[in-house]
Amino acid sequence: WWKYIVAFFIILINALPLYVLIEMSLKQSTDLASRLTWPDYIYLGNYLKILKNAGQSNLLNAFKNTILVTACVVGIEVFCGCLAAYPLARLQTKFNEWIRSVNLAIMMIPPVSILVGVYSILVKFNGINTHWALILVTAAFGLPLSIYLYTNYITAIPRALDEAATIDGANRLQCFLHIILPQLKPVTVTVIIMKGVGAWNDFLYPMYIMQKPKMYTVVLVIKQYFSEASTDLHGAAACCVLAMLPIIALYIFLNKYFIKGAVDSAVK
Repeated sequence: WWKYIVAFFIILINALPLYVLIEMSLKQSTDLASRLTWPDYIYLGNYLKILKNAGQSNLLNAFKNTILVTACVVGIEVFCGCLAAYPLARLQTKFNEWIRSVNLAIMMIPPVSILVGVYSILVKFNGINTHWALILVTAAFGLPLSIYLYTNYITAIPRALDEAATIDGANRLQCFLHIILPQLKPVTVTVIIMKGVGAWNDFLYPMYIMQKPKMYTVVLVIKQYFSEASTDLHGAAACCVLAMLPIIALYIFLNKYFIKGAVDSAVK
């Protein structure tokens, strides 16, 4: 019975900020009532103000930038991650063991610790205020985990399938495309959700790379509601609610595959 009580409090702790966020987005800025009290009215002015903003840093333009960056980052990590993981999982050599160790070591490096070096390189290559720079940097930081998940999952797939395909005349690329790749759906969905959410919510590197308002991502648009001169909490709350909707919809749609892929990649 005590497990249900613990689970209830965990759900409550995680749901309370979402509740406050939604109810603040539906209140007027002049409403000084408690943030835990649901309003007696529904005020949509915060949402209308956000959607009517026609400047370069409006939310719709930020959605376009964020979707472009997220889609490209996820595509790179899925494509490169599974291709790199297949030989690492199938060829048990000392070199591959060293590569796997290096891959795990890279995962331990905080991205903020090399911010200055990355920014200096991007300045030399004119990468500031460009989509390609943010895409490559974000994908590079996420690839080690993608390779790790794919490697663990492919290792659990019987080698007999590869051998049977080879006997039938398939080369290694055909074996991967026709035998291994169709079985990677669960872990691929896991990578899509994990890396998609990470790229969508990333704040540190977009803040330094995307300096022009027309290049802002969704998170940077939310940041505009907090400044030294004034803070619009109700507008920021409405912007946050709209920013969460695509990710929540994606998770609900892919939830079944996400749980299976996460467990299989970790355990197998």
